[in-house]
Amino acid sequence: MTSFKYDRLNIAMALTVAMFFLSCQDTYERVGEDRPALVYPQGEAENFTLTYTETEENLQSEGESDSRVIAVLESPLTRDFENLIFPYRTFPEGVLVTYYDPQGQKSTIRADYAIVYRETGLIDLQGNVVVTTHDGKVLKTPQLYWDRKTEWIFTQERFTFTNPEEGTELNGKGMDFNRDFTYFNAHQTGGEMLVKEEAS
Repeated sequence: MTSFKYDRLNIAMALTVAMFFLSCQDTYERVGEDRPALVYPQGEAENFTLTYTETEENLQSEGESDSRVIAVLESPLTRDFENLIFPYRTFPEGVLVTYYDPQGQKSTIRADYAIVYRETGLIDLQGNVVVTTHDGKVLKTPQLYWDRKTEWIFTQERFTFTNPEEGTELNGKGMDFNRDFTYFNAHQTGGEMLVKEEAS
């Protein structure tokens, strides 16, 4: 009889706690200024390609000058939110950025998702980000930022950097570098280095 009494008490207590938590949910319907703004793109484009070029010298009113391609951005889909106060463009189905050094050597960056912020010149790459340089170096990380104005690339996430020239694989968390990997700063690191033995 006593255990039956305690079982009923436990069930009643569990129901009371459940009702308490269910009654605490926010059912207030926000209207007017409290309502979150719905944001829609001003345009969408499929099979999008954007080419960045630069000229060697300033053009005059009817002058001609040689220009070179510095980067090509490709994506199956882009959404344009550049009508907002802080304009940006998203690439929800992935992006491929091919960039060229002054000698015309090609390197690439791939990601599952990207946001390009027009005013700051910052590209936020997310999901399976892979950077492959013209000389075979490969960087893998879940998120990477590329500052187009300073040509600086950085992340605070975990990364793996493979350098076939030196036979090294570097793992760590947080890094920054210039776009051709001539300056490279890793924050927390560990890794492996292959050492070739010389025949005696």
